Amino acid sequence: MRFSLRIFLGFFFLVSIAAAYGVWLIREELKPGVRQASEDVVVDTSHLFAEFLSPQMSADVIPNQAAFLSLFQAYKDRQPKAQVWSVPKNKVELRMYVTNAKGIVVLDSTGQFIGQDFSQWRDVKLTLEGKYGVRTSLRDPKNSLSSEMYVAAPIYHNQHTKQIVGVVTVIKPNGGMEPYIQHAKNKLAWAGVYLIVACLFLGAIFSWALSHAISKLTHYAEQVSRGKQQAAPKFWANRELNSLAQALDKMRSELDGQVYIEQTLHSFTHELKSPLTGIRGAAEVLVEPLEPDQVRHFSNLILAEVERLQLIVDRLLELARLENRQDLQLEKMAVVDLISPLLQALSLQMTGRHLVVDVAENLLIRCEPFLLGQALRNLLQNAIDFTPPGQKIVIQVKPDSSHKKVIFNIHNFGTAIPEYAKDRLFERFYSLPSPHRKGKGSGLGLVLSQTIAQLHDGHLSIHNHVDGGVLATLEIPL
Repeated sequence: MRFSLRIFLGFFFLVSIAAAYGVWLIREELKPGVRQASEDVVVDTSHLFAEFLSPQMSADVIPNQAAFLSLFQAYKDRQPKAQVWSVPKNKVELRMYVTNAKGIVVLDSTGQFIGQDFSQWRDVKLTLEGKYGVRTSLRDPKNSLSSEMYVAAPIYHNQHTKQIVGVVTVIKPNGGMEPYIQHAKNKLAWAGVYLIVACLFLGAIFSWALSHAISKLTHYAEQVSRGKQQAAPKFWANRELNSLAQALDKMRSELDGQVYIEQTLHSFTHELKSPLTGIRGAAEVLVEPLEPDQVRHFSNLILAEVERLQLIVDRLLELARLENRQDLQLEKMAVVDLISPLLQALSLQMTGRHLVVDVAENLLIRCEPFLLGQALRNLLQNAIDFTPPGQKIVIQVKPDSSHKKVIFNIHNFGTAIPEYAKDRLFERFYSLPSPHRKGKGSGLGLVLSQTIAQLHDGHLSIHNHVDGGVLATLEIPL
């Protein structure tokens, strides 16, 4: 199982458990909460009726039961047509009975309990004792859904003496609250569904973000393992991953430094063997008595090998400086102004070769002029070295089809690249012998040009042309 999928499932499981528990807890507290709110209203109603009945009960006058029944019948006939929080209410449900100070029923909204002794019912008994009287009872013992709430209030002789002369009990069927409870439960259920969907969505985003970050780190590690220059990924929203990326980049830099030193030293010492051997051989010969011409010959040999050593050292130092560059000093300039100085500087070496230059007019590029000029000079120098007199060199500069890059093409009609050398052109210190150049090159010119191209986010390629000769293509973003 993929790591990101494990993270997603773990996140979803934990959040879903928390959400399910929250929904269950609210559902469990929903019914008691609704009934408590309803009880609060019934308490107010019972005390209001108690105040209405207080004058009659204080005068020992029994209220007219017929008038009372008539009043409640008119109340029952009402149709509120109310919309209570999206739940329609089309009938009223309150009932009521009144007892005297002994608990005997003197008024009843149903007319069934007149004269009965209710003094032992909890609502009446506790109220007559000066306590809060309330009870819940089943109207039909066989039906568990027929429970009703009985809330009583004392009827005082007057407010000063607090003498209780009767009790009024208001009855509220609990079944009347069921539509509101069910409505709230339905909304809560949908809320739970939405919450789970949201958890799925957030979990997917979270796992994708983590998986994407790990993929970026993996890609970075793969690119580094292949020896490619790759900037460490940055994670601004995640300090830990950003610290890990920086640590990996630091480790890569240190390892690259060690490998670079080992490879460079190995190649450098191997490359130095040839000129050092020549110098040593010439020096050993010069120890012996020689003719002036021989002395001159071997002295020139030593000077040539020393110049080659100097060229290798200078190029190697130049390459090391380039590889340590992190940014460029970019300038906007015309391509013509970049090419013209190169052609002037190399004009003497081009003697006997036909030069064709095709540069798009008004073509601008952002680059570090000195470095890009150096890269082009190396490529042009190579073209000159491998082009025999009488042949031509074609320089073509144009934008690509998408107008996002400038393409420098340098095509020489000289010797083609041998098959065995095609994969080694950008290898350090590797150099092909040129029939038109004295001595061997440093083998670092193409490496320098490639490094400069990479610093400009560009690309350098060299291959045999179908029409003969070799084509060097340098692509630089506009």
